[in-house]
Amino acid sequence: MTATSSSDKQARRSISVLMAAQALGGASPPIIISLGGIVGLMLASDPALSTLPVSLYNLGLALSTLPAALLMRRLGRRATYLMGALLGSLSGLVAAWAILQGDFVLFCIGTSMAGFYGACVQSYRFAAADAVAPSLRSVAISRVMVGGLAAAIIGPQLVIWTRDALPAAQFSGSFFAQAALACLAIPIIAMFRTTGPAPAATSMPARSLGEIARTPQFSVSVIAGVVTYGLMSFIMTASPMAMVGCGYTVGEAALGIQWHVLAMFAPSFFTGHLIARFGKYGMTAIGLVLIGTSGLMALAGLELLHFWGSLVLLGVGWNFGFIGATAMLTDCYRPSERAKVQGLNDFLVFGTVAAASFSSGQLLNTSGWNTINVLIFPLVAVVLVLLGWLAWRQKAVGRISTEGA
Repeated sequence: MTATSSSDKQARRSISVLMAAQALGGASPPIIISLGGIVGLMLASDPALSTLPVSLYNLGLALSTLPAALLMRRLGRRATYLMGALLGSLSGLVAAWAILQGDFVLFCIGTSMAGFYGACVQSYRFAAADAVAPSLRSVAISRVMVGGLAAAIIGPQLVIWTRDALPAAQFSGSFFAQAALACLAIPIIAMFRTTGPAPAATSMPARSLGEIARTPQFSVSVIAGVVTYGLMSFIMTASPMAMVGCGYTVGEAALGIQWHVLAMFAPSFFTGHLIARFGKYGMTAIGLVLIGTSGLMALAGLELLHFWGSLVLLGVGWNFGFIGATAMLTDCYRPSERAKVQGLNDFLVFGTVAAASFSSGQLLNTSGWNTINVLIFPLVAVVLVLLGWLAWRQKAVGRISTEGA
C-alpha cells in the first residue's frame, strides 16, 4: 500500500468517525432548545426568565469557541473532543438533577455547560476539512454535516420518548438521555485520528490574528458565515411564535421547524459536489439568494404554506451558504494558524447566533413578523456584493500574476 492510499484511507475513516460523532453530539441542542423554555417556565419564579436557559446555552457555545480552539492547539483535537463529550454528559446530568430538585439556577448552569460540547461539535467540520486535500475540503465538510440530519431526527425523538420517563419530574428523563448521548459519543471520538499537513506547509511561519483578519478572504468568509447563520437563527427563533400568533397550533409550528431542520442538513449529501462544480463563492451566493427568497415567501402571506415554505427555503439556503462560507474560510489559513482562525470564526458566528436568540422574540413583539423578514434583504445584498467583489479581485490578481510570469 502506498503512502498516498494509506493517507486517503485514514482521511475517509476520520470523516466517518466525525460524521457519527456529529449525529450524536448534534442531537443535544434540539433537546435543550425544545425543552429549555418549557422547563424554565416550570422552574423560574419570573416567567420572563423562562427562555434564559436556552439563551445561556447559545452564549456558552459562543464563549467556548476560543478556549476550545486553544485546547485543540495544545492538546490536540481528539483530547479536546473527549473533554467536550465528558462535559456534555455532565451538563445533562446537572440539568436533570436540577429538574428533580426544582432548582432554576442549577438548570441554567447545566444548559450553559453544554455550550463547550456544542463548540467542539461545531468544529468537527473543520477537522474533516483539515484531514483532506484542499480540493476535497468542501466534500469532507458536507459529509460531516450529513450527521446533522441524523441528529435532527434523534434529538426530537428522544424528547418524545423520554419526557415522561420520570413522572415525578417531567422532562428530567430527556436530559438524562442527553447525558447518555454524550457518553455514547466518547468511544466514537476515541477512534478519531488526525492526519498531519505536509512538512512544507507546516514550515511556513504563523501570522498574527490581526494580520489574517485584515485579509479580504478572511473578512468576506466570516461575514458570509455570520450573516447566513445569524439570519437562519433569527428567523427560525421567531417563526414558531409568529405562527402561534397567527392562530396555528403548537404542533403545526413544531412540524414547520422539523421540516426546516431536515432542509438544513438533507442537502449535505450533495452540497460538496455542487461546490466542486459551481465554486465556493457561487454556492455561498446561491445560499444567500435562497435565504432572501424565504423572506419573500414569508412576506407573501400568512397561510401555513407561506410559513412552511419559507422555513424550508431558509434551511436549504443555510446549508449552501454556511458550508460554502466554511469552505471559503479553509483557504484563509496555514496549518500552523488553523486553530486560532477557526476559533475566531466560530466565536464571531455563534456570538451572533446568541445575540439573535436574545433579540428575535423581542423584535417580533415590538415590530412584527413582516419587519423581521424585511431585514433579510439589505444584509443579503451586502454579502452578495462582497462575494462578487472578492471573486473579481481574485481573478484580477490571478491575471496580473499570469501576465507577470
